[in-house]
Amino acid sequence: MDVSVFEYSDENSILREDLTFPYRLLKPANASGDCLFVLHGSGVDETTMLPLAMQIAPRSVIVAARGRIRQEDGFRWFERITPTSFEQTSIRAETAAYAQFATEAARQHGLHLQRATFLGYSNGANVVSSLMLLHPGLVKQAALLRAMPVLDNPPTSDLSGTRVLIVAGAADQTYGPFALALVTLFSERRAEVDARIVASGHEFGDADAAIVRQWLAAPAAEARGPSA
Repeated sequence: MDVSVFEYSDENSILREDLTFPYRLLKPANASGDCLFVLHGSGVDETTMLPLAMQIAPRSVIVAARGRIRQEDGFRWFERITPTSFEQTSIRAETAAYAQFATEAARQHGLHLQRATFLGYSNGANVVSSLMLLHPGLVKQAALLRAMPVLDNPPTSDLSGTRVLIVAGAADQTYGPFALALVTLFSERRAEVDARIVASGHEFGDADAAIVRQWLAAPAAEARGPSA
């Protein structure tokens, strides 16, 4: 992967703390006008997703925020009860805070949410799915890696016009069994759902990057129509 298009200046590398969540903002030298909001998994921080994000969208501005809940040596996005059950008040409060963050980050940095993709992994993907359900209209495109339904009583939001990519791991014993339920959840709410399975466990890798890149390119390819 050639990441030389990124301007690795002090401004890009610093952790910003002027909004609701701490975050890093990466601006490529040849920015396309698209942006990628990136949400990390549990027990780590925002830096763990940056190589994947740059591999997926090397010409997009990347906004990588850090969850506010402490977990061991890292962070997560909302409180959990068990690995597959979660504190509902925390989900709703932190999701609302992230909705505010995304709106303010877009305004402050001249980004267009209509051209944004929200990329989440595990706990971060669960925030993105909650964001779509609880704040419909904010997210137009979302790529969810190793996600599961987390809301006990999800609203019946109309997600028409929203594109969702769900990538499950074939050997993911924790979240994998819930992948079909997540596909059903969004399909019932009229989102355009693309579901994939990769030969991995809960971890993400190059196969995920390739799938997300292909999926992001699909609308542009369709708009161009068949080749002459």
